[in-house]
Amino acid sequence: MFLPFSWILGPEWMLFDSIDCFLRGLVGACGVSVMCSLMRVYNFIEKCSDSETENEGNLRSSSVSRERSWRAALQFWSLAVLLSMVGLRVSSLIVLEFSLRAISVWASAGMDASGRGVDLLLVQCQFSLGCCLTSILIFLHEGAPHSSLSLFLAAALSWALASCSHSLWSHVARLFPLHSTERYCGKCITLLTSGHTILAALQRAVVLVFALATVASTTMVYDHFLSQRDALKFCTPLALCYTLLVFSIQGDQPQLKGTETVFHTVVVRFGALLVLMMTVGSWSDVLHVLIAFLGEALCLLPSQDLLQAVLKEEEETSSIKYEESSGHKRRKSSSPHES
Repeated sequence: MFLPFSWILGPEWMLFDSIDCFLRGLVGACGVSVMCSLMRVYNFIEKCSDSETENEGNLRSSSVSRERSWRAALQFWSLAVLLSMVGLRVSSLIVLEFSLRAISVWASAGMDASGRGVDLLLVQCQFSLGCCLTSILIFLHEGAPHSSLSLFLAAALSWALASCSHSLWSHVARLFPLHSTERYCGKCITLLTSGHTILAALQRAVVLVFALATVASTTMVYDHFLSQRDALKFCTPLALCYTLLVFSIQGDQPQLKGTETVFHTVVVRFGALLVLMMTVGSWSDVLHVLIAFLGEALCLLPSQDLLQAVLKEEEETSSIKYEESSGHKRRKSSSPHES
């Protein structure tokens, strides 16, 4: 994004600018890692709470860390690089688009916070969450004299939080089925008593991050279009693309099942954003959209376990509601005969 200016100002400026971009991408990747680790901890605890799946948890726990350690490291550093390469304009648009879509999904679901929609949005918002963090950092450090030092401290703190979350997930995956029965581990006892609140706390934290990023992204998008004519030229295709996007997603979801809905949504979202950037953006914006598409795939493909857990919970909730409604109808139909 700042590459031409870096070449004009000299190699030293280009080096510092590249380091700042990488530090912002590292903070974003750490935020995504924290969210995914806590979601896996929550899902694993919920699965082990069922006595029938406790033995299955014992079998999976011994191999989960070995199978995913190198894959998780590769995904983490690749995501950090991709987030550092996405430009400011594209990351701001991704934040605004996902925020609007989340509000529309939440409103169409009847504001049912316990439904599948919120949990599924948490899985889908991984790359958008990384863009939120990078956008907030750019907004806060704009014009700061010691931005590199501040970004380094933010990256160090984010790294510490991500390491703690990953170590907690590794501990739970290996030892929670044993410690939950023996009850001599402080971490596992705490998770037994308050682990059911992890998802709600995570939802509130993600909503707060998106709220702050929406303000920052709105300000930065407005600053990049100085005249009213350019702003109108930009906002009109954006509104049209997003309207078509909402209707396309809501119209095609009944024909799709499971993970097909998630990947179809990603393709439609970034397809609309690509068309928008080809209309009012530059060639670098188009390249950044393609990079963002790779980042989205990098987040969703290794998260099949989270998607399956959300979809399984949806099926169980739907079956319970169907049984309750069927029982209620049978009671209503049998009540006149009894009287």
